Amino acid sequence: MITVEEIKSAVRDREEAMDRLFSTERIITREQSKIEKYVYPGIANIITGVRRCGKSVLAFQLAKRENFGYVNFEDERLSMSGQELNKVLEAIYSLKGEVEVLVFDEIQNIPGWEKFVTRILPAKKVLITGSNARLMSRELATYLTGRHIDFTLFPFSFREFLKYRGIEIRKEDLYSTRSAAKLKDLFMNYLETGGFPEAMRLGRLFLLENFRDIVERDVIQRYRPKYSSKLKELAKYLVSNPSCEMTYSKLKNIFSLGSVNTIAAWISYLENSYLVFKLERFSPKLKEAMLAPKKFFSIDTGLSNAVGFRVTENVGRAMENLVAVELLRRRSYWNESWEIFYWKDYRQREVDFIIKEGAKVRKLIQVCREVNVENREREVGALLAAMKEFGLKEGLILTFDQESEERIDNKIVRYIPLWKWLLEVVED
Repeated sequence: MITVEEIKSAVRDREEAMDRLFSTERIITREQSKIEKYVYPGIANIITGVRRCGKSVLAFQLAKRENFGYVNFEDERLSMSGQELNKVLEAIYSLKGEVEVLVFDEIQNIPGWEKFVTRILPAKKVLITGSNARLMSRELATYLTGRHIDFTLFPFSFREFLKYRGIEIRKEDLYSTRSAAKLKDLFMNYLETGGFPEAMRLGRLFLLENFRDIVERDVIQRYRPKYSSKLKELAKYLVSNPSCEMTYSKLKNIFSLGSVNTIAAWISYLENSYLVFKLERFSPKLKEAMLAPKKFFSIDTGLSNAVGFRVTENVGRAMENLVAVELLRRRSYWNESWEIFYWKDYRQREVDFIIKEGAKVRKLIQVCREVNVENREREVGALLAAMKEFGLKEGLILTFDQESEERIDNKIVRYIPLWKWLLEVVED
């Protein structure tokens, strides 16, 4: 049974480690800023997201403005039952006195944690981080109905990546040949390295370790699947094949499994850990959408690049994956009403992304490295077909370097370099 003194030692050590991080590393303000409006007593603020994307740092930043207590339950010394969590409060009060804010990092590791949080919530501001969406939402739905707000944090956007590197972009830089060349080089670096903060310093070694931790700790240990080695192979396959259209049946056959239900369950585990996500094919008929192939994406192009996919060998697919993550980020941070799909018609013409709000499709986005004579019909023709179907006058093609605008049959096709689109002000 753990003692209060042991908890105090673990709490102090972790807080000192965070203080050192803040004093020695470059800490930036994250774009997921709306959480600040909701940090008050009676509401548990839940910050979820993929492992090592910066959740703990964000929570620590928010808490530092007041007297606070910070506890990281991934510390092996804090192995306890839910009934012992009151000792954590004793330890914090002994170390810090009366605190206004409590930060509980990965508290879902403690069985029965949600009852403890429910009890202290009326009097304290509570920030909770976690790397598993389903486990947290299932537990909170029972005990904290109407008293919690969920926020998803993503790895660095390209804007945050530049800020972390100490690069400030002015509007005029977008039109300078020298600045544009530098930004394109930085964009390629971002495409290959990805947006995990620690990948900026540690590179591929960190990414491989993080991939293993996500699969082992956030998936295998939590769900205990029967064929864990095959689940690991599925995780590697999906992360190594971003932007691919697949069916559960195809994946079942690839991994020699007896049921598509097993594949569906495993993919839900990987999605709950934020390692991969899927987009549905758009269809006004729900059954058709459910039966159609899905497009799978990795949470981070750097992670894919480290695990098996080579960005330099297929820049187009990496760009599409990057756009998928950015659209999810923009939806989560600023545009919660968005629904994101891909589109394909009976002639197999495909548009990479459609953005729907309410009953109406608002935007169409195509992604390719460059539009040329060989692929023009596939890229532009498909976009025009979708514009006609959804009654839109304008469509967007994100490329590596092309920038122009053309009118075709009273419709406008805009070409924008992806690196420039990623720098847009997005709070609209």
